[in-house]
Amino acid sequence: MKIAIISDTHGNVANFKKVVNWLKKEKIDTILHCGDIGDPQSLKESLINFDGEFLGVLGNMDKDFKIELKEYQNSRTRVMEEILETEFGGKKIAVIHKPEPAEKLAESGKYDLVFYGHTHRPWEDKIGNCRIINPGELAGQINKPTFAVYDTDTNKLELKILEKIN
Repeated sequence: MKIAIISDTHGNVANFKKVVNWLKKEKIDTILHCGDIGDPQSLKESLINFDGEFLGVLGNMDKDFKIELKEYQNSRTRVMEEILETEFGGKKIAVIHKPEPAEKLAESGKYDLVFYGHTHRPWEDKIGNCRIINPGELAGQINKPTFAVYDTDTNKLELKILEKIN
């Protein structure tokens, strides 16, 4: 099973929609978002053509979501305030926004993968048996927009540069 990992969209609907359209073509129907989504309206607009599952956490810039958080808990969409814990393909996964808490989660030994954002920089490391991964930023504020695709069957992670996908 393949899952998309994105972070730091900061309300950039155009970039987010480009990823959603690519995911549909690739038949990837799960998105994990590592925070700094933007505002509730940009999320709705970005996911309007996405029939899959969206799971995410709030980042330090997602203040507008705290008011409307309950609206984002349904069968297809789940946005957690701080930490998202889930499992795909037998892999235990945690999603959080900032790097320091991500390292602590990885050190706990409870997870196979920990995804985080905040730094706007793609990064991968290993702490014990846990891979700790930042997919970079989708907004394109500091660096080129990137996201990641993880295959639970092969344990392969690919960094995707937005301008290079069709």
